[in-house]
Amino acid sequence: MSNVLVVASKVKAYIKAKSGGMNVSANTLEALTQVVERKCDEAIENARRDGRKTVKDRDVD
Repeated sequence: MSNVLVVASKVKAYIKAKSGGMNVSANTLEALTQVVERKCDEAIENARRDGRKTVKDRDVD
């Protein structure tokens, strides 16, 4: 597994607030990191396809 790319305290606080008190397992943070990595990889490829060296918001779909 790579480094966790999400801020655990922020994710936990968000889920707790939105859910009415649910807790978050460590595996949830790992799963969210994998989602973020995939989206970043897709955005990088989109920017590369457009010939840019800057990833923009439009590259994240």
